[in-house]
Amino acid sequence: MQNGLILFQSKYGAARRYAGWLAEATGFPLCPAKDVEKSALSGADPVILAGGIYASGVAGIQVLRKNQELLRGKRCAILAVGASPADPATIETVRKLNLKEDLAAVPFFYARGAWDLQKMSFADRTLCKMLQKSVAKKDPASLEPWEQALLEAAGGTADWTDREYLQPLLRWIRQGE
Repeated sequence: MQNGLILFQSKYGAARRYAGWLAEATGFPLCPAKDVEKSALSGADPVILAGGIYASGVAGIQVLRKNQELLRGKRCAILAVGASPADPATIETVRKLNLKEDLAAVPFFYARGAWDLQKMSFADRTLCKMLQKSVAKKDPASLEPWEQALLEAAGGTADWTDREYLQPLLRWIRQGE
């Protein structure tokens, strides 16, 4: 019997939704990453962080970095949630940017999230619109999968969340039983 803990940090809700689905599937408690107590971390194994991807950074990852000593010897994993399609090259880039030497061995999983320009903060909305304009100038045949998705989402909304994205992470959790 595992005594896991699911942490999440979500700006717009998709990472929170995946964390909730993980909690349902595993029975592990759910906690916002920013509110986790050291006592909860010390008693948990595995510890899973579900965090949204913002400007290539995984939200909440600092909790794992800050508590490395406490988590040493425990199974930890990261579920990064982003709007890009599950393109291996893009996922690997995000993994390398976030899992430097201190977290290099932590298993990294990806789930596609949602997009709603109207719910975004002014700063996020402005950045996304600028990026869309820049990408729109490119030759459509040369677009990366994430760039194509960015243009397709444009000013609308999209919800790509799907429980199926959790299957690799759930298999990893079961391996520890």
